[in-house]
Amino acid sequence: MAESRPKVWVSQPLFDDIVERLHAHFDVVQVPDVSEHDAAAIAAALREVDGALVTLNERIGRDEIADAAKLRAIANVGVGYNNLDIDALQARGIVATNTPDVLTETTADFGFALMMAAARRVTEAERHLRAGQWQGWNFKGLLGADLHGSTLGILGMGRIGQGIAKRASGFDMRVLYHNRSRLPAEVERAFNATYVDFDTLLAQADHLVLVLPYSAASHHIVDAAALAKMQPTATLTNIARGGIVDEAALADALANGRLASAALDVFEGEPAVDPCLLALDNIVLTPHIASGSLATRRAMVALAVDNLIAALGVGPDAGRPPSPIAPAKQDDNDAKRPGTA
Repeated sequence: MAESRPKVWVSQPLFDDIVERLHAHFDVVQVPDVSEHDAAAIAAALREVDGALVTLNERIGRDEIADAAKLRAIANVGVGYNNLDIDALQARGIVATNTPDVLTETTADFGFALMMAAARRVTEAERHLRAGQWQGWNFKGLLGADLHGSTLGILGMGRIGQGIAKRASGFDMRVLYHNRSRLPAEVERAFNATYVDFDTLLAQADHLVLVLPYSAASHHIVDAAALAKMQPTATLTNIARGGIVDEAALADALANGRLASAALDVFEGEPAVDPCLLALDNIVLTPHIASGSLATRRAMVALAVDNLIAALGVGPDAGRPPSPIAPAKQDDNDAKRPGTA
């Protein structure tokens, strides 16, 4: 009797022609429609498979893998992986992978676009026009802030942060950054970027962009106290993770004139969005689409498929997935609170 093939679960509909490559090695169970899987459904799916291709929508921890005796690999379609309990997976010997690099430039493009939209009040102006409120050209109407010649602050100077800094050079922006670890001098020179402490970044940035990984240390690192240190004319853009920003504190600062505007592509409770944010005019809100170009999303799925095939010990890179997640390692691009290591 022929030995049964390993089985894998694909948690969401992705790109069929790319996912098809899994069929050469595995029996594939693919969810046909966009789905919100609860913990019980995820646990039931993982119980039957050797590997899984999942998205940021699927949260996988100790409970979800408790009965997954065969599970050997989880391939995450995304560079961030706070949806995965890496310690729990490591303890069980389950390989976890992600999809870095392939989305860097696309995400940096979108982050810069969001920053510009917040600074120049683009979406606020569009709503104003669509609502029939434009009664003619107003010399002092909907005035925003310039990007050219201003100071850009980047919190988290990894691949995407560096991409933002590269784009800033075309706008003659002064670039400040804060990071868990200072970058080598040659990298700073390449991006014309200056390292500063967290408080200085907050105080001097005309436009602050968040691109740091989510961790316990970065949870609500931008809170009411941090926002109070920013200029009331400043903007804040978050393309990292929602939990980095205290959304209630941000809404309060925007509503009361302590911050000019903000742009968020990520939210702490997504897909739910805090109603306090929805009620504001001076904020740009997008549904976690910073990596959402067709070419980039296809590249992400292709890398995740490569990771899963290799992690399950087949294909040309058997046993050597291209982008494994290093266990129990603090990301060097993680920003730190003042006074922490």
